[in-house]
Amino acid sequence: MSLTLEDLEQMQQQHPDFRMELVKGNIIVMSPSGYESDEVAAAMIAQLDNWVRPRKLGRTTASSAGFRLPNSDLRAPDASFVLAERLRRSPKSFAQLAPDLTVEVKSPSDNLEDLRVKIQEFLSLGTKVSRSKTFVS
Repeated sequence: MSLTLEDLEQMQQQHPDFRMELVKGNIIVMSPSGYESDEVAAAMIAQLDNWVRPRKLGRTTASSAGFRLPNSDLRAPDASFVLAERLRRSPKSFAQLAPDLTVEVKSPSDNLEDLRVKIQEFLSLGTKVSRSKTFVS
């Protein structure tokens, strides 16, 4: 059975503490990343935002911002950037485009191959730069 964005939104209302993605009609529940890897992601977002905001280059987001991709998947990178001319205003819900830059931080619970697939998906759908940061404890 293939699930839809509406199914995902309904599940998110029932389970607001869980991060979820919709991939090829399946809902994937994202496990918490852990303190140290989230600290790495927060530092990446801060550095990115400190460069983008004063120059008015676009918008930066953290892992709770979802992107409804051209293939109908809903993905949420750990950090992302979208050029100002592609996203003039912040949408109330999910942005309906692939971000220009994504960052994925590999936490101890992540599967490296799944991250590679996610990064490749972003690149194939229009993301210009996608980076992975491996966290090793």
